[in-house]
Amino acid sequence: MVNTLNKALESYKKGIYGKKAAVLGFGISNRPLARILSKWGAQVTVFDKKEDAAFSEILADYKKLGIDFSLGENYLDKLKGFDVILRTPCMRFDIPQIQREVARGAELTSEMEVFFKLCPAFVYAVTGSDGKTTTTSLIYEFLKNEGYKCYLGGNIGTPLLDRIEEIEPEDKVVLELSSFQLQTMKDSPDVAVITNISPNHLDIHKSMEEYIDAKKNIFRHQKESDRLVLNYDNPITRGFISEAIANTAIFSLNEECSFGTFIRNNRIIYRENNKETEIIPISEIKLPGMYNVENIMAAITAVIPEVVPGSILKVAKTFGGVEHRNEFVRKIRDVTFRNNSIGSSPTRTIAALKTFDGNVILIAGGYDKNLSYDELGAFLPGHVKALVLMGATADKIEAAYMKHIEKEGFEPVPVFKAGNMEDAVKKAYSIAQSGDTVLLSPASASFDMYANFVERGNHFKEIVKSLE
Repeated sequence: MVNTLNKALESYKKGIYGKKAAVLGFGISNRPLARILSKWGAQVTVFDKKEDAAFSEILADYKKLGIDFSLGENYLDKLKGFDVILRTPCMRFDIPQIQREVARGAELTSEMEVFFKLCPAFVYAVTGSDGKTTTTSLIYEFLKNEGYKCYLGGNIGTPLLDRIEEIEPEDKVVLELSSFQLQTMKDSPDVAVITNISPNHLDIHKSMEEYIDAKKNIFRHQKESDRLVLNYDNPITRGFISEAIANTAIFSLNEECSFGTFIRNNRIIYRENNKETEIIPISEIKLPGMYNVENIMAAITAVIPEVVPGSILKVAKTFGGVEHRNEFVRKIRDVTFRNNSIGSSPTRTIAALKTFDGNVILIAGGYDKNLSYDELGAFLPGHVKALVLMGATADKIEAAYMKHIEKEGFEPVPVFKAGNMEDAVKKAYSIAQSGDTVLLSPASASFDMYANFVERGNHFKEIVKSLE
């Protein structure tokens, strides 16, 4: 059913009709974007560096809608004379071709920015370096269990602009937002959550300062009546408290607070206006690890009072996690295989390793995002019994590990190099003993071998399931 009462949507349709719209990137989120802009009467041209062959199965369908394409190595040469430019999130906004058109008067925006302007519903949005997807999924499950009609989008779920005409004011929208999506945002959600911040994506962001500044856009445009949820235990996010406009709640494993969630006697407590509510004993949470307790606390702080403790308890006791996040794959000959392909940074791998007792053979390495592995190197002694390393960061991880072995006087564990995932899994399995865990948690991005972490995790699972 189409929501005909969305005045912002009707106004946008009138404004975009007949305009020349450039859609930069033809990935998952921009495909429905191109389609719906064409439906609303825009003259759409899609730009992508990939050649025609990469889109052979779908190109004809889009061309039938009157959508033009500029594809291949020099795809941006035709980016001239457009009224509006909608960039894909991972494309920098300040490249010369875009800035030239902006200087000429083109509007620069994105699928998510348009969605924020048009969405009539209450919006929850989550960002952070680690824990975004799990926290976003928990908020969605809490709200859905309470009986709300919910939409899940952003980095997960489905592109929501394609469904904007059906979203009603009484619905709830839950979004996971990356720093790339946030970097040019000029709107903020009703409830913003920042799980934590640590170095990440420094292969694309020019500096750590730019990365942090992008994250701040999730709360920079909030109103006083909105809510901001921050991790008090993370020094960077704790520093945002003084910059916040909205009502600011915190969650903390280490400190009690006047507004937010904390731990007392191994129970999660929510406090607001001097009233305390016990939510759940930690022992009843299905998700493993204290980092997941943090994720649950962040989600709880975001949804109360819209969600009652009973609904939270029900979800927390049954929610088993999200694929590729410390995911159980298989147990064979008393060796457990777990897939944490989402572990694309050192902090994510450290968090995953904290859930085990040390009998871990770690498979790590991949694309280099220009991150330091010093913290991971310091953590590995005593937490792994062997390392199997692959990809562009293999040598960096080994060097960081050996540096701390020599510095602290630990006995080194075996370090093996693998040429690909199949070699890595087979090597790990060959040295594993009864009771061991083989963990894929690369501490690196996937792009040297795979399109994304999902493809990497799925390949790992395929190989593990083929073992005999």
